[in-house]
Amino acid sequence: MDFLLDGIRAFTWQQAVMFAVGFTLIWLAIKKQCEPMLLLPMGFGAILVNIPFSGALNQVLPGVGETQGAIQWLFEVGIESSEILPLLLFIGIGAMIDFSPLFQRPIYFVFAAAAHFGIFATIVLACVLGFDLRDAAAIGIIGAADGPTTILVAQVLQSKYMGAIAVTAYSYMALVPIIQPAVIYLLTSRDERRIRMEPTKDSDIPRTVRILFPIAVTIVVGLISPAAVSLIGFLMFGNLIRECGVLESLSRTAQNELTNLITLLLGIIIAFTMKADQFVTRDTIMILGLGLFAFICDTAAGLLFAKFLNLFLRKKINPMIGATGISAFPMSARVIHKLAMKEDPGNILIMQAVSANVAGQIASVAASGLVLSLVLKYLQ
Repeated sequence: MDFLLDGIRAFTWQQAVMFAVGFTLIWLAIKKQCEPMLLLPMGFGAILVNIPFSGALNQVLPGVGETQGAIQWLFEVGIESSEILPLLLFIGIGAMIDFSPLFQRPIYFVFAAAAHFGIFATIVLACVLGFDLRDAAAIGIIGAADGPTTILVAQVLQSKYMGAIAVTAYSYMALVPIIQPAVIYLLTSRDERRIRMEPTKDSDIPRTVRILFPIAVTIVVGLISPAAVSLIGFLMFGNLIRECGVLESLSRTAQNELTNLITLLLGIIIAFTMKADQFVTRDTIMILGLGLFAFICDTAAGLLFAKFLNLFLRKKINPMIGATGISAFPMSARVIHKLAMKEDPGNILIMQAVSANVAGQIASVAASGLVLSLVLKYLQ
């Protein structure tokens, strides 16, 4: 019966740390309601895979032979060999997005471009800190503020830090209501935060435009960055399902059941990369710092670009709109709207914020595809 104590004897302090990480993620999901759909399964999965001799992982058992663990199998099939799960999630995300605010304010694409400066700044900093180009690029994509994109790029580039990168990306996305206001208060004056913008009159966007838009975006982005075709294609396919008008039931399924199921599976599957021997390292601490740097750079770049434009504009732009160019949709738009209302209860910026935030969703995929194309071409 002594063998029953093997698991206890094999337990290490690194695994205890990962148990603490798992409990923290679960606490954030339940108590603070930070991305609960993903952080809760990710936290529970971190505990599962760090139990000594865990049956959730492939292993060879005496007298039994090789056994196949469920989490490892799902990771190998759904992410490692095909990246299909993050891509399926993009269909659901695309079905959720209404691009009509952006159609009325297409100029806000400039904020989406500026607010992804953090991706490239972080890649450079990661290289300076000693990460190789593959890992540095995967870490930089944390600045896309888009969890599925981050996971997919890390897998395509075969980064050995996928677990740390995924946890960092989703943790900071959940902390957008804390990170962005701090940067905004640091870089803007109260008068700037109180700038009012003229509301744009709502207008019906022709159905033909709504249908052609996802097709056109896929073609344009695909021609510029072929490596981004799967990313942008699945996102735009989801949006086409929403806008075509003949697949309403399928659109609702993509927005709800499909998205919820894939998010839950993705969370617990990513835990496969959170094994103690790979996760509890100095590099993980550095990745957490780099991820925070990426989010701060994104927000600051969007703000400063808006302030720069105001030097030449007669009708000023509230610089907080620039911060919504990141891809944390719709959380960033809500944060900016609440900040504007706090400074001036009559200053309603929700539609402007949503316009830039929706543009950020497209820009994050395009920027990630560009990074993939450049890195893979360089490494050939």
